[in-house]
Amino acid sequence: MARKSLIQREKKRQKLEKKYHLIRRSSKKEISKVPSLSEKWEIHGKLQSPPRNSAPTRLHRRCFSTGRPRANYRDFGLSGHILREMVHACLLPGATRSSW
Repeated sequence: MARKSLIQREKKRQKLEKKYHLIRRSSKKEISKVPSLSEKWEIHGKLQSPPRNSAPTRLHRRCFSTGRPRANYRDFGLSGHILREMVHACLLPGATRSSW
């Protein structure tokens, strides 16, 4: 189980990313439309003004049940070992255990 502070920090980052998403997207569109380099630098400066934690690259997927940051499957939102346990317990319909 992940520490509660790390999970809360990740939630805060998600909230900030949603808040500044439109600002980032509009300024990136402006950069692509502007022909002169000096205007691009001005717009780039505006793009750097939001907080760093509002950048989408800072977000990290975590397991829905345990909060584990590694080995997550996007389709299920679970980490690998939790997914395996759920498949063995027949809690995921359509998923089969591997056998060879």
